[in-house]
Amino acid sequence: MKHFSLPKDGGLIETDLPRGILHSFERISTEIHDDSTVGSEKIAAIIVKAISDHAKSGLPRPFKLGLTTGATPVSVYKILARKYREGEVSFSNVEIFSIDEYYPCAASSPQSRNRRLHEAFLDLVDVPRENVHIPDGTVPQEKVSDYCAEFDKAARGLDLLVIGVGEGGQVGFNEAGTSPKSQTRVVLLSYQSRKRQSRNFNGDVSVTPKSAITIGVGTMMSARRIILMAWGEDKAAVVNRIVEGDMDPSCPASFLQMHDNITFFTDEMSASLLTRRVAPWMVGPCEWTPKLIRKAVVWLCHKVGKPILKLTQQHYLENSLGELLDLHGPFDKINIDVFNEFQHTITGWPGGKPNADDSTRPVKSSPFPKKVLIFSPHPDDDVISMGGTFIRLVHQGHDVHVAYETSGDLAVHDDVVLQHLDTANQLGFADEFDKVRYVISSKKPGEPEPKELLALKAAIRRSEARSACRSFGLNVDSNVHFLNLPFYESGGVTKFPRTQVDIDIIKDLLKEIKPDQIYMAGDLADPHGTHRVCTEAALEAIEQLKAEGETWLDDSTIWLYRGAWMEWELWRVDMAVPLSPDELIEKRHAIFRHLSQKDIVPFPGDDPREFWQRAEERTQNTARLYDELGMAEYQAFEVFLKLK
Repeated sequence: MKHFSLPKDGGLIETDLPRGILHSFERISTEIHDDSTVGSEKIAAIIVKAISDHAKSGLPRPFKLGLTTGATPVSVYKILARKYREGEVSFSNVEIFSIDEYYPCAASSPQSRNRRLHEAFLDLVDVPRENVHIPDGTVPQEKVSDYCAEFDKAARGLDLLVIGVGEGGQVGFNEAGTSPKSQTRVVLLSYQSRKRQSRNFNGDVSVTPKSAITIGVGTMMSARRIILMAWGEDKAAVVNRIVEGDMDPSCPASFLQMHDNITFFTDEMSASLLTRRVAPWMVGPCEWTPKLIRKAVVWLCHKVGKPILKLTQQHYLENSLGELLDLHGPFDKINIDVFNEFQHTITGWPGGKPNADDSTRPVKSSPFPKKVLIFSPHPDDDVISMGGTFIRLVHQGHDVHVAYETSGDLAVHDDVVLQHLDTANQLGFADEFDKVRYVISSKKPGEPEPKELLALKAAIRRSEARSACRSFGLNVDSNVHFLNLPFYESGGVTKFPRTQVDIDIIKDLLKEIKPDQIYMAGDLADPHGTHRVCTEAALEAIEQLKAEGETWLDDSTIWLYRGAWMEWELWRVDMAVPLSPDELIEKRHAIFRHLSQKDIVPFPGDDPREFWQRAEERTQNTARLYDELGMAEYQAFEVFLKLK
């Protein structure tokens, strides 16, 4: 299965650039790869070579390898298991040290780090059981300190430590305030960490362990070599802090800057805030494409606090943009060209304006009306992420279809199900309340939800999506499609792998509608998340259809939107759809139809606001940024990237 990454458009010319210059802003040398799959392949190759080199060295002891669990290393473990099956590596002389475990927690618990590491990796290779060392979450409290001291002695001097970093800069369960000399110990987990970990406990923070055993930063520092990993744009801020910031106890991973043999592996999205990506012209020579020029001008406007047409030659020269002036100047020409580019992204006609001069518009005027297909990973992403544009496309007369790719059943709270059943009973329908309440009470944390309960939750979400579409006039019987892609239906947070079955479902719908415009989620925040899987499945479906001779796709345009958490950077924007105050309210009302997602959302992330609040703040902030560049002032903008 192929993996999606955003197309590159200019940037630092790294070929033959001395490493000292390339990494000049970095306190930990960082390798940036196109996506997590490419980065994971590189890490796996390093692990295999290190094991091989150790075997050739003739040392009598096993190779000591430190590993972590969680979503970040999953792709590395899959690759290592494949290399083992293909005979490329053996782990028979490898000693594995897992760096943490919930406490208290039995190894057999579905949520235990022990069990997850075995299922993801250890059970798939030939590591001798006696060579596996995972902190024991069942040690009695009166003995746990002595146990941790013994574990620490064994875990010191690892040949290679491979670990991911948390959104707050955690390594293992080393929280903010950790000492750089810390050793293996029991730690209390912060509320934020427990909230993140609660995704493994059906979203219930109350049953998520309050403490854990973790090796310390000082123990990690004793490793001969360290590899850090981070994938996805939700890690971008902490990657920047670890790689380019000062050492800070509130960001424990930053202490690893002191290690003399450490490399940070990232993908493009997690590295997006590093200087060599944010302002590559400050590092070295660049390939100056139109998008990179636009990026530089936006950056300069924010840096000096001026709109585009008030930038001077001195502004460019004083901020490392002399090369841009030399190659594409003078400065006033750059200003006018970029200003016009941004003006031309703005359109009130996302489906194209009929009988209009479309030479500078982002969307062609014909055909009109267009057939439009909006892919929505969950049953509310459409109205949250691009609700204003969705509504406008419908009101402007286009044949708009929406495809909800997954059921979204896990995001319905149990109480909401009971409320719906009580409503049905009060209306005179069958009384199933006590039956379902019993099913809910019998659930076990970490285990898949009962299928009969998931069916009810999926039905609730379908009815909400239909109601939202009905609120602005879409025919819900002919133009609303529920795909229920099988990869999602695991009953738990960990999903099934994406398969050809998922892709075929999407292909059938595409062939049925033959859309002129396709909208899909461009969120890459979580490399193993639903949005990414859905987008990759849709893109692969399109690629397969093209290979099968579906020539109508040559004239179809793909537009990418973002979700409730992040927005496209301005320099990437190809289409900006302005929303009036009334349109913003109409979008809000469509979001409100998703009642199960209000107030008690099981998986809200770190942002406590409701989805409509996040969406409005995001779109209004985009309008403010356009205004700061010198564009006309609008209430809000929904923005899109055109995938070529």
